Amino acid sequence: MRTATAVCKVGALTACEERSGVYKDDVGERAPIPSKDYARQARALWPELIDVLEHVLLDDDPILGQAVEDFEQALASYHGVTHAVGVASGMAALELTLRALGIGAGDEVITCAHTFTGVVSAIVLLEATPVLVDAGADGLLPVDAAVAAMGPRPRAVLAVHLYGHPVVDIDRLVAAAADRAVAVVEDAAQAHGARWRAHPVGSFGAAATLSFHPSKNLGAFGDGGAVLTRDGALAERLRVARNLGKSGKYEFSSVARNEKLDTIQAALLQLKLRHLDAWVARRRALAAAYHDGLAGVGDLVLPVAHAEAQHAYHLYVVRSAHREALRRHLEEHGVRAGMHYPIAAHRQPAHATRFAHQSFPRAEQYARQVLTLPLSHEHRDDEIARVIELVRRFFGA
Repeated sequence: MRTATAVCKVGALTACEERSGVYKDDVGERAPIPSKDYARQARALWPELIDVLEHVLLDDDPILGQAVEDFEQALASYHGVTHAVGVASGMAALELTLRALGIGAGDEVITCAHTFTGVVSAIVLLEATPVLVDAGADGLLPVDAAVAAMGPRPRAVLAVHLYGHPVVDIDRLVAAAADRAVAVVEDAAQAHGARWRAHPVGSFGAAATLSFHPSKNLGAFGDGGAVLTRDGALAERLRVARNLGKSGKYEFSSVARNEKLDTIQAALLQLKLRHLDAWVARRRALAAAYHDGLAGVGDLVLPVAHAEAQHAYHLYVVRSAHREALRRHLEEHGVRAGMHYPIAAHRQPAHATRFAHQSFPRAEQYARQVLTLPLSHEHRDDEIARVIELVRRFFGA
């Protein structure tokens, strides 16, 4: 019998050791491998977390406290932009940004058919028209297709840095869009810590949106989001729009929603931001282990990182025509594998009528084949090795 090295720092050590993995002998079943273990991250940060929580609870304002401003400044600096505006969620970031750019009824917004459904929903909520282009071979928005879709009505392109990989040639897309008076909004919700040609994602377009859902590379304990921009006027409009349209202590200059980032979330996120680069480096190391262990196995298609990109590996997504059988095999052995996303955005019931006569073959193929293997900076080497072993066993490799 052997015991995996525990990652516990404080707290219920026995329970942590159990979650970290106390194994039976080599022929027996092993402890489950989660897709994400939030407690591991909290334990590793515990002394810092306690200091942050004590300060914010005793010395800060619960709504739009100093911690929000401090985090916004640190976030903007990290991404090489001048402004960051904290909001309540990644969805709020998308909707508020498009609205602040003046996009509304009748305007077209181009995005990739292989994406999270909320990206399309944000466009529809503004009564704008989503214009989808099929995914490239890498699963990302193809720049040439996006430029070709810029007819007389498009006002914006939502460029989604999916799974942690930047849209290839995002800089060329921004230049081509500028020539046509089309704004590029980067959706970097899955790409904290990613770079294109050494520049952070979120620093290319007119604005960029972030999500701090707990599962993200930079995650809150709850929900949250932010908008990045170099445009001071846009940032100011967003600060009003996130706060019920409030432009002074008692003055409301517009009708708007309540979409503020909570002070306590901002404080936690600023702490975690200091660790982000190390966490992304760890994710990249674990992804390299997957690459080495799964190359040439069965019909698996592994994620590919462009030579000029730094992949942040928010998700490690493989593809296989045997996806369902492989997923069941992993589940039977205690491995939690996800699917991002098993229903293409244009086939979701919420949008199916809108796209009834359109087909995006590559996006639909991805939906049939994608499988997300466990990968976060909290995972141990032996856990990733175990997943590799099980995948290879499934394919008889």
